[in-house]
Amino acid sequence: MGMAVNLAAPHIFLPTSSTTLRKQYNLMYNSQNFFKISSCSKFKNPIRAVNCSKVFAASVSTEKEALLPLEVSEINEKCKKWVWKGYTINYFVYPEINNDTSNPPLLLIHGFGASIAHWRRNIPILAQSYTVYAIDLLGFGASDKPAGFAYSMEVWAELILDFLDEIVRRPAVLVGNSVGSLACVIAAAESTRSLVQGLVLLNCAGGMNNKAIVDDWRIKLLLPLLWFFDFLLKQKGIASYLFDRVRKRDSLRNILSSVYGNKDNVDEDLVEIIKKPAEDEGALDAFVSIVTGPPGPNPVQLIPKITLPILVLWGDQDPFTPIDGPVGKYFSSLPSQLPNVNLFLLEGVGHCPHDDRPDLVHEKLLPWLANFPAS
Repeated sequence: MGMAVNLAAPHIFLPTSSTTLRKQYNLMYNSQNFFKISSCSKFKNPIRAVNCSKVFAASVSTEKEALLPLEVSEINEKCKKWVWKGYTINYFVYPEINNDTSNPPLLLIHGFGASIAHWRRNIPILAQSYTVYAIDLLGFGASDKPAGFAYSMEVWAELILDFLDEIVRRPAVLVGNSVGSLACVIAAAESTRSLVQGLVLLNCAGGMNNKAIVDDWRIKLLLPLLWFFDFLLKQKGIASYLFDRVRKRDSLRNILSSVYGNKDNVDEDLVEIIKKPAEDEGALDAFVSIVTGPPGPNPVQLIPKITLPILVLWGDQDPFTPIDGPVGKYFSSLPSQLPNVNLFLLEGVGHCPHDDRPDLVHEKLLPWLANFPAS
């Protein structure tokens, strides 16, 4: 969700070796005292707030700043198809050929209503040093939206693990936003095949829908209304009417503006990324199933089971999973409790940090990734 650059401009790809990047980041951060890169076994950094005035210049080279987002049309043209349990899953890999296997591949998992193109600002920069995969979860983007399917967090987690096993075929770092983050957490907690090497969680959701956060007074207050809304959505005519209203261009723009700190990034490209899949057959069924279905496993029970390195980035202006809500408070407490967790608050950023303020996300993400040992 979000975009303020000219996607019609030509895409510039500036290859840089992983060794060079590591040297650049180690030198930059050690000399400027912005961030001390510790070993993977010593992730003990406290929560740190990122000032929006200290952006790319502090952590990303001029070479990286020249990179432009991928055009949505380019992503759509280069996507591939994978059949999973009889369903067609849409995915993207960039660059398509990368013989450097020293760094772990990355798998990007979008949030509710989004798709692969939501990562268009991030993929070119990440692909300088990593093979980047992105996937449309079942029910979203250009992946199948089977009629009557019962969507669940567990299904998406299984999809992720099977994708790693069959397509990526190497242990990868999972990068997720919102419900995509939670799907990554479940996958990492359930994996018995050493398929996951690390987690990057961007404003992680507490469940597939808000009914998961029953210990939040705001949700408790609204719970009867949420149950009534579920009842209405199960009436086909009412659900269709409400869904048609939600997926109108103006409605989507208003919703997106409410969850983005950087309003300039809510442009026509972003609106179209969300709107186009919502026109597909089966999109209404997916919407109803996800909103009314069981919320799924709670991250509070899952995170302690995971010993992998975890980077948590949290926009402090998120109205969906606010930092002062139960999920936000739980993740805020983790760095002092678990040595494998790093957390950074991103000031003035909403629910989708990677697209809202990609510069702040890359400022923290790239050095953290560079700290992974060569595989």
